[in-house]
Amino acid sequence: MQALNIAIVVAYLVAMLGFGWWGKSRTRNASDYLVAGRRLGPLLYTGTMAAVVLGGASTVGGVGLGYQYGISGMWLVVAIGTGVLLLSLLFAPTIQKLKIYTVSQMLTLRYGHRATRVSGIVMLAYTLMLCATSTGAYATIFVVLFGWDRALSIAVGGAIVLIYSTIGGMWSITLADMAQFVIKTIGVFALMLPFSLAAAGGFDGIRDRAGAEFFSITGIGAQSIITYFVVYTLGLLIGQDIWQRVFTSRTPVVARWGGSAAGVYCILYGVAGAVIGMSASVIVPAIESRDDVYADVALNVLPIGVGGLVLAAAVAAMMSTASGALIAAATVARTDVVPFVAGWSGRGATDHDVTGATGATGATGEGTTAEHDVASSRWWVLGLGIVTIALAVVVQDVVAALTIAYDILVGGLLVAILGGLVWRRGNGIGAGASMAAGTLVTLGVMTYLEITAEVRYDGIYSNYPIYYGLGASLLVYAVVSLATRPTDPRVMGAWDRRVAGEVPEDAPVPVR
Repeated sequence: MQALNIAIVVAYLVAMLGFGWWGKSRTRNASDYLVAGRRLGPLLYTGTMAAVVLGGASTVGGVGLGYQYGISGMWLVVAIGTGVLLLSLLFAPTIQKLKIYTVSQMLTLRYGHRATRVSGIVMLAYTLMLCATSTGAYATIFVVLFGWDRALSIAVGGAIVLIYSTIGGMWSITLADMAQFVIKTIGVFALMLPFSLAAAGGFDGIRDRAGAEFFSITGIGAQSIITYFVVYTLGLLIGQDIWQRVFTSRTPVVARWGGSAAGVYCILYGVAGAVIGMSASVIVPAIESRDDVYADVALNVLPIGVGGLVLAAAVAAMMSTASGALIAAATVARTDVVPFVAGWSGRGATDHDVTGATGATGATGEGTTAEHDVASSRWWVLGLGIVTIALAVVVQDVVAALTIAYDILVGGLLVAILGGLVWRRGNGIGAGASMAAGTLVTLGVMTYLEITAEVRYDGIYSNYPIYYGLGASLLVYAVVSLATRPTDPRVMGAWDRRVAGEVPEDAPVPVR
């Protein structure tokens, strides 16, 4: 009977490869490959946005938190959904109208200052670590299901994501993510939630056997709740993997309301995961590791076949995050990091380097220029995909590396990015100085806590580095911007034309 569950998961993996070939037929130029031609409507956009943000931490981790802390285990995923909601309602329409590919390009357009381009290096580190973490996460399902060792599981799972992502780029990832969104919705809401809740005797059964405190929404602790909102909500506002999905939307209206729908879906997903975990604590109370709860319920509580679909849902959640992070890393590396390094080395940069596209010629999809551009992007995805698989295999504590990347992302870049969107007086010197100050303070506090073994502050996992980094970044941004000349009116004029939607599709981002 277990063979049926295995067959369902294998069929899902084969289907992902099929979506890769399907997406390839829709990919003609860099815009198609990197941002799905900026043509996603409400349904596809909502599905793919929800898929990319709901990974292993949201699915397997969310159920595990519900198992340990009850309904308050929902807060991790609720924080993620809140980040998607805030981004969609406040900033997504503006971001969509910029017609760019990366967060660093937004900084270049808004500030016209070379110092802000160092943000690409931070973003590359963040996306690589995110991809490696997701790759290691879905490998745990393969270990349980197939009995493989960890390295083989990572290699096989990573190869599947790498193949379909490389072949068709964002179109393949979008189609795969939509299938993953459907599988996750069915697996979690239609199957796992009702089956597990019924097996536990409903909410009354859970209350009788687990206690009323399991229904306290603050049971996980105020500090943990704050941590989730600081790390995940703020990180989602500026992450390249999330912004790149915003770039795929057809219109600003789709970006705002499609993203808002995805945010609401994420919140409901978090509540469902917590309830599943609560039910599992009554049905199978002796599970040692909370990360094993999801797979244990799927294999030992749900009917054969249903368990296979639920396991496929977990793999889908993790693969969607991994593929989104992979193409984000490739886009940042090619579009931002290589031109930045080349500029420092004296080679200089061209508009082709900065845009990641070929301007008007590449956008038409005609001739060998567009074909070369897509081929170049494929090589970047392939190369960085191999790097992330190796990282997932070799580096045991990828979570620590991801934590450091998240802290620098939020502590160092948040103020400059959001400040550029909401405060016109902010300038490039202030943005560059705030990024440097925020990054140095974040790393400094993190290093101090780790060296001094401040256990009560959780070392590098503490929120304090982000708090101090954000404070320093905000102070320096405001003071330096007010103490120096405003942004060049020509730069602001070009920015205003972008925000107004008056710039042609994929117009080059000037090198400054």
